[in-house]
Amino acid sequence: MFLIGQYDSPFVRRVAIAMRLYGIGFEHRPWSTFGDADKIAPYNPLRRVPTLVLDSGEALIESTAILDYLDETVGPDQAMLPPRGEARRRQLRLCALATGLGDKAVSLVYERVLRKEQLKLWVERCEAQIGGVLGVLEQERAAVKTPWLFGERIGHADVAVACVLRFTGEAHAALFDASRYPALAAHAARCEALPPFQEIVQPLVPPSG
Repeated sequence: MFLIGQYDSPFVRRVAIAMRLYGIGFEHRPWSTFGDADKIAPYNPLRRVPTLVLDSGEALIESTAILDYLDETVGPDQAMLPPRGEARRRQLRLCALATGLGDKAVSLVYERVLRKEQLKLWVERCEAQIGGVLGVLEQERAAVKTPWLFGERIGHADVAVACVLRFTGEAHAALFDASRYPALAAHAARCEALPPFQEIVQPLVPPSG
């Protein structure tokens, strides 16, 4: 199977890192949603990434759906997300906050590079949403004394938070100041020290207008 998308996307990166952590082999096709949209279209008409194409030819789209498939593949004992109950809902909540932050950070990149005159109201709204989520995630991480957000094992929330923090820090350094979010900065550093994070990484290269 092969994973479509560049690793400067926090969504592609979180999928690829999960696959490495699970020991699932895959080909990587670093196609850009801008420069390679026509290549992506046969697999995903939205022309978005990540897209995971299985050996059967079935194409899975959106990081959450792809990770759900991967969790099912490795089984509940290895899955980085509980199969049911409050523990599952709590982790999914943080995943949703992290990916929502990532969406807003990506939107701001597009606003900056693709629009000649930025829409001030939209920029301010995105920045407020990013700041609000960072504040909540900082509180949540600071309150946890275990190595990872939900115990002794790394989970999808840990990976999602770290990938989104890296992207936000590279794209909008003024919005993610490590001195303001020390617990998140420490969390990101712990994740980025792991071999899969060091292997699967790409400096951000924004699209040109």
